Amino acid sequence: MNIDDNKLILPNRLLLGDKIGIVAPASPFDIKEFERGISVLESMGFCTSIPSDLFNKTGYLAGTDKQRADLINKFFSDKSIKAIFCARGGFGSIKILSLLDFESIRKNPKVFIGFSDISAILAVLYKKCRFITFHGPTVTSLKDASDETKKAILSAISSDMPIEIRPKTRIKINSGSVRGSVSGGNLTTLCHLIGTPFEPCYKGHILLLEERGEATYKIDRMLTQMKLAGCFNELAGLVLGSFTDCGENKNIYKIVADIFDDINIPVLAGFEFGHSPCNITIPLGIQATLDADRYLLHFHELATV
Repeated sequence: MNIDDNKLILPNRLLLGDKIGIVAPASPFDIKEFERGISVLESMGFCTSIPSDLFNKTGYLAGTDKQRADLINKFFSDKSIKAIFCARGGFGSIKILSLLDFESIRKNPKVFIGFSDISAILAVLYKKCRFITFHGPTVTSLKDASDETKKAILSAISSDMPIEIRPKTRIKINSGSVRGSVSGGNLTTLCHLIGTPFEPCYKGHILLLEERGEATYKIDRMLTQMKLAGCFNELAGLVLGSFTDCGENKNIYKIVADIFDDINIPVLAGFEFGHSPCNITIPLGIQATLDADRYLLHFHELATV
């Protein structure tokens, strides 16, 4: 692999029979939901590696900070592991960022997938290692995975064709078409990275945002914080996924319209990614075109090699 500082690093495409390592960077998880999610991955044709310390609990975390970070470091260096899935989100990923061995990880690129609190790790692997990462289901969220969710995983990590995504509910907030690298994830988690050494740079990027269980006024407050912090300066475009249990969507979209009223970029909502029954896997880091008028997010490149 070429690991030039200015070059994106693409992981190898996942093949049937490849082994997926399971990590728990954040909260503990329900064992029955976990087992059902593992069954889904195995029914899709993959093998799984489940370490015994995955089931550790330290208060509201899935083990100590060191244990959780060490497992990620271990699986990145393990040549037999071809991809890494996270057991669950929740809370705690931000606490292990400084314990990740970025030098070793960067030498061993592989598919890394998760969402929600895992957004912190997705962002830091892109920032520190120049990795393509994948915003998609955790193992526990796969327990009731729809066919569309499973198909989207394979399209993102196992296909040799660039993907196109259209929102199921087509909500155009701002018109326009723009090209840029895709980044983002959970709104709360990204807000918590502001002011840290791991804060992402969104300049020239198409930003994805999703959320769960935050009151409408909190959504407003977090978006305002990001705007005041300069996160939206020279942003290329904005894509909104699910805002589950955050109040009525029309109120969320009104807040977004107000925040971006003086920022002339395309904004498209209604995508099925995040905390929703269907959670589409989206590669982060590669170039795509967001065409709000055609209701389309079209990737120009493959996310794997």
